[in-house]
Amino acid sequence: MPTQARARNIPAGISIIALIAALLAICGAQARVRGQDNCRPANLNTANWSTDFCNNRVDFDEILVGNPTKDGIPSVTDPAMESVEAASAWLSDRSPVIALEIEGEARAYPLAILMWHEIANDEIAGFPVAVTFCPLCNSSVTFDRRVNGDALDFGVSGLLRNSDLIMFDRQSETWWQQLTGEALVGDYAGALLDIVPSQVIGFGAFAERYPDGLVMSRATGYNRQYGINPYRDYDSRPGRPFLFAGAVDGRLGSAVDRVLAAIIGDSAKAYPFEILRQERVINDSIGDAPIVIFFQSGVASALDSSVIDSARDIGTAGMYRASLDGEVLRFTVDEHNGAFTDEETGSTWNAFGEAIAGELEGSQLEWVHAFPHFWFAWAAFHPETEVYGL
Repeated sequence: MPTQARARNIPAGISIIALIAALLAICGAQARVRGQDNCRPANLNTANWSTDFCNNRVDFDEILVGNPTKDGIPSVTDPAMESVEAASAWLSDRSPVIALEIEGEARAYPLAILMWHEIANDEIAGFPVAVTFCPLCNSSVTFDRRVNGDALDFGVSGLLRNSDLIMFDRQSETWWQQLTGEALVGDYAGALLDIVPSQVIGFGAFAERYPDGLVMSRATGYNRQYGINPYRDYDSRPGRPFLFAGAVDGRLGSAVDRVLAAIIGDSAKAYPFEILRQERVINDSIGDAPIVIFFQSGVASALDSSVIDSARDIGTAGMYRASLDGEVLRFTVDEHNGAFTDEETGSTWNAFGEAIAGELEGSQLEWVHAFPHFWFAWAAFHPETEVYGL
C-alpha cells in the first residue's frame, strides 16, 4: 500500500524510470555548475561571467585585468556606414583605416573610431566579419565571425594576455585571443577563427582604390573623441609595455618596434618596419614559400601624437606570395617614381599586389595573412619567430 500511495502522486503518463532520469539530469546539471564554479580563476573577478571555465587552454595567471568591467570598452555591431565623400570631411589622406574587400564590396574602418571600441561586428556581402584593433599591441586583424556555421557577436572582455585584447562572444561567453584568433576558455576552447584578408592603409589610398566604398561612420551611438589618441606617445615610450608581464624579446631595439609578421606552414617570420621603409620591396621566403612585401608611405601612426592625423608617417606594408601560375617572380622598385616591377616581364605592380601595366596587367598576387604588430606582442605569442635582417 505505501508504494501504491506514492505512485498515485505521480502525474499520469510519467513512469518511475522517467522521473528518476529527470532527477538524475537535474542533479547532473547542478554538479556541472558546481564544477564550473570550482574552476573559476581565483585571480580574476568572474562573478558576472557564464563562461565554462573548466574548458580552458590557458594558464589563468597569464591573464590580467585591463578594464575592470566586461564591455567597459563597448564593441559596435552593425556599424553605420557613410560614403567616401562624406568621410573625407573628417578623415585625411593619412588617416589609418583597416580596409577589406569581399565579393567586390569594399569597406574601411578608421582606427580613429576603433581606438575607442576595438571591435566592429559587421556583415559584408552577406559575410559576417569582426574587424578588431588592439591599441596596446598595435594589432589590426579581421576575422570570419562564423564558428561551426553559427555567426558570433564579439565584445571586449576587459581582460588582457601578453597585453593583447581578450575578446568574448556573446552567445557562449567564450574568451578569444585577438592577436591569434584562438579560443582560450569556454565552450569553443581550442577553436580558431578564420582570418579575412585586410590591410591597414591610409584613407587616401582607400578612396583612390575604392571610390564607391563605404567607411565606418562616427554615428556609433556613443560619445567619444574620435580622432584623438588616448595613448599619446605609446609607440615611442621607452620601458616595459603597459600591463605586459612577460620577458621582452631583445632581438630588436625597442619592444614597440613595428613588424609585419606572418606564419606560413610551421614557419613564423617578422619584418621590421625600419627595414621595410629602407628597402621598400623585399623578396624573401617563409619556410618554402616565396613571398614579396611592398611598402608604401602615407599612413599616420594611431599611437603617436594626441591627434592621430598629426602623427608621424609610419607607412604600411602588404605581403603576397611571389609566385604566379607556377612561376616565381622577383620584384624591384623604381627609386624615382616608386613603381614596383617584376624582373621576369617588366610588368608594373601597385602596393596591393595587382599588376597595373605590362604583360601581366590585371593579375593579382595571393595575399598572405600578415599584419602589423608591436614586436613585443608578436614575439610573446610566437617566440620561435625568425626576424628578417638579423
